[in-house]
Amino acid sequence: MASVVGICLLTAVAGVAGTVALPVAAQAQTASSIIVEGNRRVDAETIRSYFNTQPGQKLDAAKIDEALKGLYATGLFSDVRISNRGGRLVVSVSENEVINRVAFEGNKKIKDDQLSAEVQSKAREAFNRSTVQADTQRIIDLYRRAGKYDVRVDPKTIDRGQGRVDLVFEITEGEKVGISKIVFVGNKAFSEWKLKDEITTTETNWLSFLKSTDVYDVDRINADQELLRRFYLKNGYADFRIVSVSADLERTNGGFVLTFVVEEGQQYRFGKIDVLSNIRDVDAARIRGALRTQEGQIYNADLVERSVENATVEVSKSGYAFAQVRPRGDRNFETRTISITFTVEEGPRVYIERIEISGNTRTRDWVIRREFDLGEGDAYNRVLVDRAERRLRNLGYFKTVKINNEPGSAPDRVILQVIVEDQPTGEFSVSGGYSTTDGFIGEVNISEKNFLGRGQYVSLGGQLGENVQGANFSFTEPYFLDYRISAGTDLFWKETTATTYSPYDTSTIGGTLRLGLPLTDELTLGLRYSIYQKEITLSDEVSEQDLSWAIRQVIDDPTITSLVGYTLSYNMLDNNQDPSMGYLLELKQDFAGVGGDVNFIRTTFDSRYYYPLFGDFVLMLRGQAGNIASWGGEDLRILDNFFKGPDLVRGFEPNGIGPRDLASGGGDLNETDALGGTLYWGTTAEIQFPLSFLPKEVGLKAAVFADAGSLWDYQGPTTFDVVGAPNDQDCAQFETDGAKSKNAKGAVCVADSDLIRSSVGVSLIWKSPFGPLRFDYAWALSKEDYDQTQAFRFSGGTKF
Repeated sequence: MASVVGICLLTAVAGVAGTVALPVAAQAQTASSIIVEGNRRVDAETIRSYFNTQPGQKLDAAKIDEALKGLYATGLFSDVRISNRGGRLVVSVSENEVINRVAFEGNKKIKDDQLSAEVQSKAREAFNRSTVQADTQRIIDLYRRAGKYDVRVDPKTIDRGQGRVDLVFEITEGEKVGISKIVFVGNKAFSEWKLKDEITTTETNWLSFLKSTDVYDVDRINADQELLRRFYLKNGYADFRIVSVSADLERTNGGFVLTFVVEEGQQYRFGKIDVLSNIRDVDAARIRGALRTQEGQIYNADLVERSVENATVEVSKSGYAFAQVRPRGDRNFETRTISITFTVEEGPRVYIERIEISGNTRTRDWVIRREFDLGEGDAYNRVLVDRAERRLRNLGYFKTVKINNEPGSAPDRVILQVIVEDQPTGEFSVSGGYSTTDGFIGEVNISEKNFLGRGQYVSLGGQLGENVQGANFSFTEPYFLDYRISAGTDLFWKETTATTYSPYDTSTIGGTLRLGLPLTDELTLGLRYSIYQKEITLSDEVSEQDLSWAIRQVIDDPTITSLVGYTLSYNMLDNNQDPSMGYLLELKQDFAGVGGDVNFIRTTFDSRYYYPLFGDFVLMLRGQAGNIASWGGEDLRILDNFFKGPDLVRGFEPNGIGPRDLASGGGDLNETDALGGTLYWGTTAEIQFPLSFLPKEVGLKAAVFADAGSLWDYQGPTTFDVVGAPNDQDCAQFETDGAKSKNAKGAVCVADSDLIRSSVGVSLIWKSPFGPLRFDYAWALSKEDYDQTQAFRFSGGTKF
């Protein structure tokens, strides 16, 4: 049975001076031959080659010492001794064992594959104590990055005979040591809760089993310092600096206390914004139009950076490929302003000789190259290189992205080295949730945003719930015809069954072709063509006699809608997922009648504005409006109208606002059918704030809101030449009964009013690890008698 021997982690080279004697005189000697002893696997001639001499040539002490160090550096020998026997140089070696295999025992947190990739000792290579020592430290560092600070690693060997050994790393992982508390010292403008939200390191709590960001990691903390710096610079604190960062291990709390000591300084605004062009043919006024900074704005380093990029592109369009735009800030401490002068000047004439890409094991080279606005042979511009690096990071295809400059073959040539590391980009999700309209719902979705390494997005999903079922497929090519234009297609099918909000079943099937054109970094134009068939059928649980005559006319009448449309979007939000500053404007128009059965023009507008009030309180203002009108002399179908509820004014049911047929539902106002309207508007004022007494990782925020809006102007058919339809006299009774029938139009007893509906309420918003959840409770302040109210509303989903 092979014995297990512990490894003494002392490097052999460190002991050479004390253990290896050179009985060779310092003066030059003549060696008639070099004799090699003790070698079993290494060829004697290979060993002799390190002396770089032939028998009969003179060897001095310096050359022998150099050969000795070279033999040790190979890692093949545990001992090398050189002696002189009667004029002959004798080299006695003891070869290191060969590693038969490398194994790991006791590891649970980190898998074998990950450890094997980390260590340098490999099977079929020579055993080297110094390498094993370094491998041991690498394993310890890897565990510490995972929060295991009590880890012990004991390397051992098992003799397998014939100079072979098994190398076994015995690992005792110990308990996880996380970040028990994150403390900020010196912060006044922003709360500790807000600053915790800006960094990636988190505190250990009951959600720690879902994350790995709650452990002490030097690299992550260094990145967090940069995130904090950029956050403060984005909010006007140009003097901000991090004084120190310390991590103190407290055994009593079972974790590290991470302390950031910061110095915020004053908040600045932009002073005078100027452009100085040192190039005669470059118009400063044209460059000024490309800037994103404005006098009086809170100073924002991101806007300065974006202005430099836009200005550089404008100068390049003028034919000055080597021109550079440099911002120069003039700080006024008294007025707390920073005046910026963007100077345009000729840069050094340097060309890109080559772009070398490495590290991409999956993503195609051309997917990376197309994110550059320059190529081989073009003028080198650092601003455009930085823009490409940011674009590559934003793709989400890579774990790391780094672009280095290397000297080219001539002084005016540079080589760009693009180093990336691919990461998984596919996602399989199973989700479930509840909404007031669709009830309980489950969804399965599989998506890949870097399909076959070509940068294409593919998604396939299906849903099944109490009142809904459907499927969808989506494909997007982000660079259509090698231009920065996205093109894609969507196919969808959805069926919904009758609910208390919709008394009929619907079936929709169709598809969309779309194009996306980024006009600027903020302005995007989307074009689309959609064709779909929609059909409504009567539910078994609903009597046709209770339905509005307007709805009865479209039951079992499938209609094809063919339309073209566009979306114009201007996005100045600081964060698309959780904005706290900026605004978003979106205009949509659809033109139906490009074939199909219906003709209409539909226009909608939506705007959102976010502003930080104080501390972590954020004001959100929203305005929305819409209009739909038929053309070609046809009436609008009831299904093409706008149907609004809590998406316009909270406190009302889905389809609870707007025109209704008072003759439906057996005369009960609570059972009447919504007819939809052609005009709507809505406004919202909401103040969001975190619940600071809870851990930041819980992700809970609260909000108070006020909504106001209206939906009106039913334009559908009102009279039907059928037996049993109500007439004008029948509709009149609803007015006398106090049902406020504003427009008795014959067979359809339309209640239609542009009265302002309004509400106030409170919300609980949870950015949970399972997905976004929102709870709203609203009180309706003004409404029509026939409107349908709903105080509580819950929506959201989960992924597991």
